Amino acid sequence: MDYRVLVGKEEIFEAACKRVLEGMHAADGHEESRIYRNIEASPAEYLIVSRWKDETAFQEFISSDAFKKVTNWGREHILAGRPTHTTYHEG
Repeated sequence: MDYRVLVGKEEIFEAACKRVLEGMHAADGHEESRIYRNIEASPAEYLIVSRWKDETAFQEFISSDAFKKVTNWGREHILAGRPTHTTYHEG
């Protein structure tokens, strides 16, 4: 998932991401997640890369009330636009 954060809100976003990533570890089908920051071109751009057991597990997570709650909060307070995501499949 690609995120653009409002300038000056980077620390708040990173703290929120840490909490979300901790919660994701308990999600069924979640295997691993990492967050990356674009430090050269745009320090307010982030990428979260996650590995899931399958597409169904990922779809269930992004459809969850918890995910909707945190994305609504982010949209209202810290994001500079709508996040985007790309799904890759092994094989």
